[in-house]
Amino acid sequence: MSVSIRALSRSIVATSRVSITSRTKGHFSVLEMRNAVHTNEREIRMARLVGYGRRGLSTTSAMPEAEPQRSHQNDKSAEAADKSTAEHESTNHAVVSTFDLFSIGVGPSSSHTVGPMRAGKIFAQDLVDHKILSKVASIKIDLYGSLALTGIGHGTPNATLMGLEGEMPETVPTETIIARVEAMYETNTITLNGTHRIRFNPDKDMTLHYYESLPQHPNGMRFTVFDTNGDMLATNEYFSIGGGFVVNEKTQVAHGENVFYRDTKHEPMYNSSSSPSSKIECGPLEQAAMYERTQQDLVTAALPFRTGKDLIEMCERENLSIAEVVFLNELQWRSRDDVVSSAYRIWNVMDDSIRRGCLSTEAKLPGRLNVSRRAPRLYQNLMRGIYGPGGSNQGQLSQTQSPAITDGIQRMIAKTDDKHAIAKGEAPQTLITTTQRTELTGVFNKRRPARRLLLPQLDYLSVYAIAVNEENAAGGRVVTAPTNGAAGVIPAVLKYHLEFLSEDPSRDILEFLFTSAAVGMLYKRGASISAAEMGCQGEVGVACSMSAAAFAAVMGGTPAQVENAAEIGMEHNLGLTCDPVDGLVQIPCIERNALGAVKAVTAAQLALQGDGSHRVSLDQVIETMRQTGQDMMSKYKETSQGGLAVNVPIC
Repeated sequence: MSVSIRALSRSIVATSRVSITSRTKGHFSVLEMRNAVHTNEREIRMARLVGYGRRGLSTTSAMPEAEPQRSHQNDKSAEAADKSTAEHESTNHAVVSTFDLFSIGVGPSSSHTVGPMRAGKIFAQDLVDHKILSKVASIKIDLYGSLALTGIGHGTPNATLMGLEGEMPETVPTETIIARVEAMYETNTITLNGTHRIRFNPDKDMTLHYYESLPQHPNGMRFTVFDTNGDMLATNEYFSIGGGFVVNEKTQVAHGENVFYRDTKHEPMYNSSSSPSSKIECGPLEQAAMYERTQQDLVTAALPFRTGKDLIEMCERENLSIAEVVFLNELQWRSRDDVVSSAYRIWNVMDDSIRRGCLSTEAKLPGRLNVSRRAPRLYQNLMRGIYGPGGSNQGQLSQTQSPAITDGIQRMIAKTDDKHAIAKGEAPQTLITTTQRTELTGVFNKRRPARRLLLPQLDYLSVYAIAVNEENAAGGRVVTAPTNGAAGVIPAVLKYHLEFLSEDPSRDILEFLFTSAAVGMLYKRGASISAAEMGCQGEVGVACSMSAAAFAAVMGGTPAQVENAAEIGMEHNLGLTCDPVDGLVQIPCIERNALGAVKAVTAAQLALQGDGSHRVSLDQVIETMRQTGQDMMSKYKETSQGGLAVNVPIC
């Protein structure tokens, strides 16, 4: 049976609520969180729609706190229950704001960098809202599961500390992060919310729990603050569920009533020991804030859809494109001008990340892998036109540019043989007899000059994607699309279309972004966009699917063809693992984005060759992805405990 997202969010966070169990001389001890999660998988997936955004966006309409119980005593009561259930069904949709799905942040990871920074900011703001910030004397930070295992490489500790100091991913000066964290280590202090300095020893007060995970999600974290006597003032747990979205328990404040608050709003919840009917009394300002939030909850999507099938049927029924459906939904929360300007701002940040990556003067990426930046060199090669004019020479390089491949191989073999021979004190010898060389005559007797395929779309797609992800790996500003680890796919495909194919760039930017967002919403509702849950199929796989759909749309595809392109894009990414070497978003992440962009264009081309009818639906492939992610071993899901992470030497 269906229940509201709002009620589900309360249910899931209730399982993680830290219970204050004893009070001795004002000191509160904390029990371990409960392990049982009483909601089923579908309910949990829907609860994940509740994220932290700039406007506290809600996608539900006003509903009862719990689903009405069916009564079978008479037909009238049963009919009423059916009606109530239908209302719940209508609001359990996939719609979230495009500008929550595409959020501006910093690298290298949306779930391990952007999410923890937002969580830290939420907690710091909660302390201000509860008027206890000035009482805080110390803080303890606990990072669990994947946040601990790959946190160092993903910049999780640094991002968390920036959030606690009041920074947000959209505005934090990225060039100052390292210096500010180093200052914390030197001074053993942190400035909460940018205004209240307290003692803080990062080595002792921040703990990475490598072999322990909170039951609700692999990306869990806990913040706890204490006063000068060591008594706990407040604590909270957060779950970074991918794409920069954060699900958080209401901050639990130790002030006798044990009142819970929601997000950063002054909205009193219920006493932990009371029923929903017994609300905590609040003042006029808090009542006004609660009324404002209630009004936000009343706003729902203009054209809600739950599945890809729903979306296509709606487009056909209303004679709308997928992008138009998403655009009309956005108008429920923003003005027309705000929607358009926000979309262009998202693209400008994407485009700027491509530019910075292509023009970077840095030779290496940060980290122990000593990975070289390739985008600048690749971009310079493209700009020099080394691929030859037009197609007259079929992409053939001149002899002065590059010698024949076979000649190079022969020299390499000769050099290697000479080394071995010298080491043994022998003259260089060959293993090929005269008879064998005679057998080659007439078969491989023609020596070809080196050739390079004239496929500029592949070269440009690759360099654009690599440029973005190298910027992401270096901690630069990028757009979660839908995650940081997959941030290069969508910008690369859109940039390629605008540069080489578009006849109306302004229109195509909007159609591309809103179409891809619709597909991303389906994955977020039906499965997950978190590599810690799904592996890389939930990041690069989803980005490839989103890009394929958007590219098909701007190329004139019907909604059915667009849905087909999205399905093809994911079908051939199923089972993709997340195994970053040394926990860094570099190997294999950067190249994987380039391949994802190329695959997206190929998927769209295949779909556009058909009429939109196909055997495997997008909904089926999303469910398959979810099941595959559940069955995948945890060591292949952003833990750096398997795959390339354990087979590629770090030094």
